[in-house]
Amino acid sequence: MSVDAEFVPVCALGELADLSARSVIVDGAPVCLVRVSDEVFAVDDICSHAEVALSDGLVDADATISCSLHGSKFDLRTGEPDEPPAWEPVATFQTRITDNAGVPTVEVSRQPHQENA
Repeated sequence: MSVDAEFVPVCALGELADLSARSVIVDGAPVCLVRVSDEVFAVDDICSHAEVALSDGLVDADATISCSLHGSKFDLRTGEPDEPPAWEPVATFQTRITDNAGVPTVEVSRQPHQENA
């Protein structure tokens, strides 16, 4: 397995159940890792409206997560909120699945994904 300084391994894919979220640490910062079917998403784990962990929220099959405090819903692909009270997006991170000695492993990019970079 080649080492890529841009990505950090965070967990085995099998440790992340479908329609679930968990908090992982990437370079000292909390990131919300979410599995929806065969896709894995990563967004900033702090709601942009209130300092609440998004990983405590409800994951929907439409690739959204709802904040457990006020119910703001964020698109896991873009980080954009689609229900108030949140108006600001959360950062998104690229994810990939790699083979780590025969174990599918989720890796998260060290830097947020930038659509217009």
